[in-house]
Amino acid sequence: MKSGTVQFVAVFAVAAVFASCASIVSKSEYPVSINSKPNGADITIVNKANMKVFSGKTPTTLTLKAGAGYFKGEEYSVTFTKEGFTSQTTQIKRGVDGWYIAGNLFFGGLIGYLIVDPATGAMWTLENLDVELDQELISTKQNQLQIITMDDVPDTMKDDLVKIK
Repeated sequence: MKSGTVQFVAVFAVAAVFASCASIVSKSEYPVSINSKPNGADITIVNKANMKVFSGKTPTTLTLKAGAGYFKGEEYSVTFTKEGFTSQTTQIKRGVDGWYIAGNLFFGGLIGYLIVDPATGAMWTLENLDVELDQELISTKQNQLQIITMDDVPDTMKDDLVKIK
């Protein structure tokens, strides 16, 4: 065998052993679009360790890590607030990447299933989030009752007052 052929076979063998389909074809961070109806809601995103990872307004797109450690997917809670609407907290849905399941079956093998994709977080996906906010039923502004005495009423208005018996 020629040395170029030997090198090619060696590189191919190493790549085949260390290949993992989701890590190669997919990714471990995802652009996630977050929308609300109506737009302009304030949002705060915290991860499962309760650390704030983002704060801003809708609509927005940001990149979030899908993994949180070996075989652990990250979890994100998003809180929406907007004046006149009820605050709402929801989760960004996470799923298992199709390349992790099917790709490793044909290409990556056990190395992809058990080591590379779980360690990099590439075995997980994150979904976009669309939320419709509910209007508040009760206004937070209260009417105020002001009590005054007859001495406080201007003389020009006293003739218009009706006496209640």
